[in-house]
Amino acid sequence: MEKKNIDWASLGFKYIETDKRYVSYCKDGTWDDGAMVDDANVSINESAGVLQYSQTCFEGLKAYTTVDGRVVTFRPDLNAQRMYETAERLLMPPFPIERFIDALDQLVQANLAYVPPYGTGATLYIRPFLFGSGPVIGVAPAPEYTFRMFSTPVGPYFKGGVRPLKLQISSYDRAAPRGTGHIKAGLNYAMSLYPGYDAKQKGFDENMYLDAATRTFVEETGGANFIFVTKDNKVVTPKSNTILPSITRRSLMYVAKEYLHLETEEREVPVSELSEFVEGGLCGTAAVLSPIGSITTENGVITMPSGMEKMGPITQKLYDTLTGIQMGRIEAPKGWIHTIA
Repeated sequence: MEKKNIDWASLGFKYIETDKRYVSYCKDGTWDDGAMVDDANVSINESAGVLQYSQTCFEGLKAYTTVDGRVVTFRPDLNAQRMYETAERLLMPPFPIERFIDALDQLVQANLAYVPPYGTGATLYIRPFLFGSGPVIGVAPAPEYTFRMFSTPVGPYFKGGVRPLKLQISSYDRAAPRGTGHIKAGLNYAMSLYPGYDAKQKGFDENMYLDAATRTFVEETGGANFIFVTKDNKVVTPKSNTILPSITRRSLMYVAKEYLHLETEEREVPVSELSEFVEGGLCGTAAVLSPIGSITTENGVITMPSGMEKMGPITQKLYDTLTGIQMGRIEAPKGWIHTIA
């Protein structure tokens, strides 16, 4: 298929409308058959549940062109499962996992001309989302729901590509104990907008959020999980009931153990331990793995020994191995790569 006339190497992480998107509606607890549509606009009642009470959730995944020319996605079954569980928590009818995968296949097939060529550094970002579209005025679940999935070609999440980031420990809380921090609810991200703006106004790339209960343990950023590397090359990731279980993080921890033969550990990470790590990174679908250069705390600036110029050696190996798996340069574990075309 002939590709669209796009300067793939210059793409940022911004929305570009593509030709088709998938839509399905739920009434009386039953999802309709769904269909591909041309219209990128959504028309809903002014009293829709999503507008009045933020009853919405979303996912994010990517389609890639591999080294051998296939178009694939990475572990989409986990996105489908996470969205299913998120919907249950928000009292929305979950979109069936097998239908999520079918919608994904239809969407990417219909927009193959927008899948960036191999080697450009760009990908086709896919955004499934589910929201209360029926009217509601009392605080209650909406009577009707809409599931949509669209795609857009994107470049790196952080401007300038992969480079060490400057973080600050945020004075704001991201998620309440026993709240919704562990699900991908839209409201969680709305709450991070002002703190994110505040960080950038002060010259930082992102926030590091702490646990809201004690403010002594590292949690995550507004849109990514953390990994750290100890002096003895152990890969550590924070454990908490109020952070989103990242698919990328889960995959990186597997890669560290099974491909790089490193010791791994998921546990609570005290703020006091940050100065002892030699490397750190932000991981997620959009960012993949972006290295941490420095962290500004109440007690001063912690600069990672890996420096502000490039990734540390372990972080680089993790990044190279995971992206190698995704792009088909390295053999993937069974079930990780879903081929579409």
